[in-house]
Amino acid sequence: MMYYVYILKSKKNNQLYIGFTNDLKRRFIEHNTGCSTATKNSLPWVLAYYEAYAAKVDALKREKQFKRYAKAWGQLKGRIRNSILTA
Repeated sequence: MMYYVYILKSKKNNQLYIGFTNDLKRRFIEHNTGCSTATKNSLPWVLAYYEAYAAKVDALKREKQFKRYAKAWGQLKGRIRNSILTA
């Protein structure tokens, strides 16, 4: 089983959302059908970026880095700037 850390971008207001899942396709559908309370007000969403991990603990650690540490998030945004802009 693989675990994913992903970044969604709202087509409505350009908001970014960071998440974690073990089923990226299912979770993406949930976000775009309003099943997630955190993202239902900014539909529709596009997948801007994801990372895959074999170990759940590694994926959770990476998600926390993005959410808690501005430096990690800033470095990633710099690296995927064009992907975020065009998504």
